[in-house]
Amino acid sequence: MHKVQLGQSDLQVTPICLGTMTFGEQVGEAQAHAILDRAVELGVTFWDTAEMYSVPARAETYGATETILGRWFAKHPGMREKIVLASKVAGPSRGMPWVRAGQGMTAADIVASCEGSLRRLQTDVIDLYQIHWPERHVPAFGTLYYDPAKETTQTPIREQLEALAGLVRQGKIRQVGLSNETPWGVHEFVRLAEAHGLPRVASTQNPYCLLNRSFENALDETCHRLDVSLLAYSPLGVGLLSGKYDASGTTGPDAPQGTRMAFESVRKQRWGRPEALVAARRYNQLARDHGLTPTQMALAFCYGKWQVTSTIIGVTSLAQLEEDCAVWGTQLPKGMLAEINQLRWELGDPGQ
Repeated sequence: MHKVQLGQSDLQVTPICLGTMTFGEQVGEAQAHAILDRAVELGVTFWDTAEMYSVPARAETYGATETILGRWFAKHPGMREKIVLASKVAGPSRGMPWVRAGQGMTAADIVASCEGSLRRLQTDVIDLYQIHWPERHVPAFGTLYYDPAKETTQTPIREQLEALAGLVRQGKIRQVGLSNETPWGVHEFVRLAEAHGLPRVASTQNPYCLLNRSFENALDETCHRLDVSLLAYSPLGVGLLSGKYDASGTTGPDAPQGTRMAFESVRKQRWGRPEALVAARRYNQLARDHGLTPTQMALAFCYGKWQVTSTIIGVTSLAQLEEDCAVWGTQLPKGMLAEINQLRWELGDPGQ
């Protein structure tokens, strides 16, 4: 698989990134290691994790995903240098007191979280260290509107960048990135970095799929003009766009066991909205009408978009990994893309 440059950084990454948040909850360690082995064989050498994983987040599994990855690296001497490894510092706790005390994300928090991730990952350096969600109040994770009355920021962006700069100087991280960001946030991080000689963000990791194309509402222009790469997460809308829920629905005991929607906490979020399932069924049928599987159409859509530098796939089995990688190179005809755009006009972004 070829490599692409991440923003203005020196990181060269594969256009498919292996997301690992299921490791430690839906996926046990032995299966996770088998998936990592096969990812290397398939040429997928860009891996993403986070301190708060696995997901759904629980105190008992905090850091479990990084620990599983660290044990894989320990079992495979010399492989760490062949992997572009990304992790994230959690933003304000959002009801997760086990992540950190208090409601903010201070410079000291960033440093402590990075050092914890390094220990769990059994590595000396994280290639891309990302802020998982903004320290300030933003509309994210299903919240649609910005409300200044909810602002609780404690740590200015410049102070966050200075903490990250210290980690770069110490050789603990190579590049920095964002996640779940807004146009203003991306622009402000870049502006302050350039003004004060601080690390320039290479990427932002935001949701992007047929059910949530909100990235195309201004953030794509911001990232294009500032040369900040998009790492697209949830390209299958946590499985809604695979077709697995089309017949059974996504609520209660009807959700297939072992899937994301079997978790009540996931069903309560944006992907569990009834409108999201209705829209997914429409897209999935469009795929079938054109002789494709829903997964093929949804992933080919992300893989082929100029806005996307790398698409983060989350898998729970070797079969899913094989299927997702096999879609690479599939091009959707213009007529089909026009039908997809028409559906978005009609259905909006129910996964936003």
